[in-house]
Amino acid sequence: MVLPRAARTQRRTRIQEEKEEQILEAALDVFAMNGFRGSTIDQIAEVAGMSKPNLLYYFRTKEAMHRALIARVLDTWLDPLREFDAEGSPVSEIRSYIRRKLEMARDFPRESRLFANEMLQGAPNIEDELKGPLKALVDEKAEVIRAWAKAGKIARCDPYHLIFSIWATTQHYADFDVQVRAVLGPGHDGEGRFEDAARFLERLFVVGLEMEAPPA
Repeated sequence: MVLPRAARTQRRTRIQEEKEEQILEAALDVFAMNGFRGSTIDQIAEVAGMSKPNLLYYFRTKEAMHRALIARVLDTWLDPLREFDAEGSPVSEIRSYIRRKLEMARDFPRESRLFANEMLQGAPNIEDELKGPLKALVDEKAEVIRAWAKAGKIARCDPYHLIFSIWATTQHYADFDVQVRAVLGPGHDGEGRFEDAARFLERLFVVGLEMEAPPA
């Protein structure tokens, strides 16, 4: 976990914690809008409503703010996959996973765009986390999917590409929300589009994983 500068020098007060959160919220707005390279400390300070020297007391560099946000986002992003239960019904678990991912696309669009920008830059801040904790978790859940297929509960599939496909289709609704609303047109800019997406994606993936009936 990346700690703010103030947290490394002394025990934080409630006011300091609030200031750090205020800064990170502003940084999230700026990074999600402009990307890391297009963002400046001056922009973040302006959005946070703070002077630049005051901001730099808490986070010395733009990189420090970005790393703190990315670490937080990655942890949040993995929560739905952690809840993937080997003892549950495959269909129920896959449907629940799709819905949880779509809820994140709906509720955390800035975080999704921040994460996507980090990937497009080659993941310079979280490459170790991708190759370590994220890979270990995906490996674990891939074994769950393989076990379901081996037990005849779902059709055989490549579990990694199944997970990648769910990531791609659900996060599309956050990263390309403007495009989604433009194409759907008036009357589809509310939460209904996420429910429509959930029903379609559930059917898409569940039907694709159904076992074929044995020949008569």
